[in-house]
Amino acid sequence: MSDGIKTGDRVEVFLNAKTWGNEGWFPGTVTRIDPYSEHRSFYWVELDDATEAMPGKGAKMISVLNPKNIRKM
Repeated sequence: MSDGIKTGDRVEVFLNAKTWGNEGWFPGTVTRIDPYSEHRSFYWVELDDATEAMPGKGAKMISVLNPKNIRKM
């Protein structure tokens, strides 16, 4: 659940294999939060090991909008 997540918090984000090449919960740090609507925000997360989470994608920073795909550690 995304309730109470702030910039600097340690979180885990869920990535699916179809989109990212690997599936599971991956650790990272919230670097920015951009409001999207009254009830949702984009959580920008810098992944600890982007190579493991997203083989061949070359991205280390991702945004998470769906609150079921992010949780505090």
